[in-house]
Amino acid sequence: MKIPDELINCRAETAIVLGSGLGCFAENLPQTFSVDYGAIDGLPVSGVPGHAGRFVVASLAGQPLLIAQGRVHLYEGWSAQDVVKNISLMHAIGIRKILLTNAAGTLNSSYLPGSWMMLSDHINLLGASPLSGGPNFVDMSHIYSIRLRGIFLQIAKQAGIPLHEGVYAAMHGPQFETPAEIRMLKAIGSDAVGMSTVPEAIQAHALGMEVAGFSCLTNWAAGLSPTPLSHEDVHAVGQDAAGQMIELLLKALPKI
Repeated sequence: MKIPDELINCRAETAIVLGSGLGCFAENLPQTFSVDYGAIDGLPVSGVPGHAGRFVVASLAGQPLLIAQGRVHLYEGWSAQDVVKNISLMHAIGIRKILLTNAAGTLNSSYLPGSWMMLSDHINLLGASPLSGGPNFVDMSHIYSIRLRGIFLQIAKQAGIPLHEGVYAAMHGPQFETPAEIRMLKAIGSDAVGMSTVPEAIQAHALGMEVAGFSCLTNWAAGLSPTPLSHEDVHAVGQDAAGQMIELLLKALPKI
């Protein structure tokens, strides 16, 4: 994979991956450089609405921040190894702390749509792992950094930003889950459900990166609301909630 010199020399140590509807996050920050995924040989490109498909080097709180606007998914036909090529690239250029965001349905009656949930753990129901192909027996007991979670919780409390913690379940998709599947997910301890993030978290953790994960809770999961689920609604709520994540990161980045 040929990595552009501007990315190699960006000197960012922290990166954020933006999920569905959250791409506008990057538009509100001073940018120094951007490159489309398609311009980097070997890097897959998403065709999903709401995933711009580019890297942006921006400045936040006086520090360089690498932003991945969008990701690819297993449901698009990519392999688990393809899905995490962005993570391997970021690690190669010096990223050591990565913040993964996604749009998710909420299963927890106390976690209302429009709010954020920080991942304390996950359940991988994708049927795939980016570590497949070798004896990569990586411990996953603390995949989401306790240190980073503590910092974000403290800052969110001080700033008055609602920030829940919970377990994220990853399903393959692309169809939304059935009410029966949601009942199963609730029974096994899930607070939110989505179709991404978990392969990236596994790969980043295996590479020794410090990981934090955030779900923008865009809708009630199937069977918990009379309103049919739609990708357009997910995108719209994500755009509205992006401001809270910007505020949180402005305060947190100097401390992480």
